Amino acid sequence: MNNELYLIIIFVMAMMLGYELIKKIPPTLHTPLMSGTNAISGIVIIGSILVITSSTDLIVNILGFISLLLSSINVFGGFIVTDRMLEMFKKPKNKDKK
Repeated sequence: MNNELYLIIIFVMAMMLGYELIKKIPPTLHTPLMSGTNAISGIVIIGSILVITSSTDLIVNILGFISLLLSSINVFGGFIVTDRMLEMFKKPKNKDKK
């Protein structure tokens, strides 16, 4: 087998493993895990930028851009959801108190 086929097999197995892991996590742990997901997506962003800047192949550049776009959406969406969750734990401000 050639190197590309090994990489595709590893990628598919990682997707299946990731799906099974996320499916079994209780909802109370989703927010803490989002910071880890943001870190992984940050690494994907850096890798995408490196691929885009080092390649001259159009298909590789398009896939790199799609990867950059999706991981950026994941990072910014994660920050928005985390901010919302942290707002739920803040004490409400009393307007009656002086």
